[in-house]
Amino acid sequence: MTAKQAAVPVVMAFSGNDPCGGAGIQADIEALISHGCHAAPVLTALTIQDTQDVIGYTPLDGSLIVEQARAVLEDMPISAFKLGLLASAEAVEAVHSILHDYPDIPVILDPVLASGSGSLITDEDAIEAMTQLLLPQTTVLTPNSQEARALAPEADSLDACAMALLERGTEFVLITGTHENTPHVINTLYANNRVMETFTWDRLEGSFHGSGCTLAASIAGLLAQGLEPFSAIHEAQEYTWQALSQGYRIGMGQRIPNRLFWARDDDS
Repeated sequence: MTAKQAAVPVVMAFSGNDPCGGAGIQADIEALISHGCHAAPVLTALTIQDTQDVIGYTPLDGSLIVEQARAVLEDMPISAFKLGLLASAEAVEAVHSILHDYPDIPVILDPVLASGSGSLITDEDAIEAMTQLLLPQTTVLTPNSQEARALAPEADSLDACAMALLERGTEFVLITGTHENTPHVINTLYANNRVMETFTWDRLEGSFHGSGCTLAASIAGLLAQGLEPFSAIHEAQEYTWQALSQGYRIGMGQRIPNRLFWARDDDS
């Protein structure tokens, strides 16, 4: 392996396939490319969806998930794991078996529980498995406020949700505020059993397909590049806001983030 090849970090992304290209594995790949990483995509589910809603989905067998991942792990050095849609307990258990063997690689978990329209795409058994098996292995957890409440239903506030998730072993919890009824989007970072930082962003008009995937994959890419978590979390939010602000609506539903906005020639 040459020095030039070694300088490109590899991020393994476990995600579902979105045929409209707004979310899922394509979102991960575009975000990781944007941060100078090579994406190693491992499919966890096939979905039938468009920019309006998820029509159907089929989780892949756990054995297929494991075989995809191990083939790559035996061939390439992985610098970070990014976890997206894990729609069944079997899928969660498969990913857990992989992470168990690579405890020193950072894990960024975007707990995809529902589509942008609110349709559930992760069952209760998978959510329970996620909290029991994956949260103790997670470096950065990136739930939106609705997902945080679903993962910690016993909590009576978002701060309490975050504390509960930290108690389960996650190192950092970034709760995003896009689903809250506030003039600005307020994202809150928690670690060490306290609020570490709040980030305030202008609220953009409309809704977006794949914003959570974009944020989590960006954090993974920046950690793979060697940034420490706080800097990676901040820079990933900036990148995601830029991608959303320059998003486009090519379907009849949500807008799609322009994750390759940096490649546009403004002079042309």
